[in-house]
Amino acid sequence: MSQNSRVSRRDALKATGAAATFGLAGCLGGGAGNDELTVAYMPIYPDMQYFVMQEEGYFDELSAEIDGTEFSSGPDIVQAYASGEIDVAMFGIVPAMIVIDRGIAAQVVAANIEEPMGIIGHEEFLAMWDPENPADSFAQWASEKGRPFEFGTFPEGSVPDILLRYWLSDDLGIDPAANDDVEITGLGGANAVFQGLANGEVDGTSIMEPVPTKIDNAGLPYEFVTTSGEFMPGQPAAVTLMSDDVRGSDAGTEFVRQHRRATEFVRANPETAAEHASTVIGESSLSPETAKQAMDSPLSNFITDPHTIEEGTQVFAEYAAELGKTDAELTVDEIFDYSLYDGLE
Repeated sequence: MSQNSRVSRRDALKATGAAATFGLAGCLGGGAGNDELTVAYMPIYPDMQYFVMQEEGYFDELSAEIDGTEFSSGPDIVQAYASGEIDVAMFGIVPAMIVIDRGIAAQVVAANIEEPMGIIGHEEFLAMWDPENPADSFAQWASEKGRPFEFGTFPEGSVPDILLRYWLSDDLGIDPAANDDVEITGLGGANAVFQGLANGEVDGTSIMEPVPTKIDNAGLPYEFVTTSGEFMPGQPAAVTLMSDDVRGSDAGTEFVRQHRRATEFVRANPETAAEHASTVIGESSLSPETAKQAMDSPLSNFITDPHTIEEGTQVFAEYAAELGKTDAELTVDEIFDYSLYDGLE
């Protein structure tokens, strides 16, 4: 499901049949000399730069008209990208890899955030937790509860899922596929994860803001076991993927410049940025108060420099290939184009 923020020139062309007349190259995905860019984004906290750029009027300063389109999931954006409907996408590093792996001409030009994930567990588990003997902690839980410790997070292959698998296997030495004391269940999106925790359906999660803040505000019995910054410096999550024809245009450079400007705004004006996130996402889903509180989280590390997430991205590329999300393990050179960011004045 997607939702356009306004009726665009592209919609008008489709309605009159002009899209069929001019063809995809002229009306979709960066056609018409990049006079209009369709930007896909998700209503998630790590897309903070989009919210700031929209609400602060940064898009109005671009030479291209911005057609912002909201999508509910990364796979939906991948599908739209494959159909030639998207010029720029602000979403997870894994779906970005899937786009590239499918041979679609696009690369990551900016990072939105780094180290945004927290591993959260039930307070009863925290009382058992021994970081020196993590397997024993999970074994103790399973022995006392009569069932394995169950993590509920996003679907397999997502950023939260891969981060969790990396923590268990590479950091703790626990293979979740072979250890009967640990289970990983794909629940869906952030709301499904929050409800799963609230209803006691799962015992922990791997998740980004604002879910940890919502958990705390609701008084739920869960706490941080660790954060991704402690075991994967530069952990990637949401990024900005840009089509090749846009990357080679002035519009591409302008977009990355405004992205960096938005990151600087977030750092200088965190409360206002949080209000913008609430406005665009919707106050019913993210209240201004919760958005502001989440800014104080150790997970709210907004950046633009794509170099920062290079090492972590290599880990995610390996896992994405192992889980069958990509046909091959992508290289850093295939994923990133640093030239736009490095070329900014």
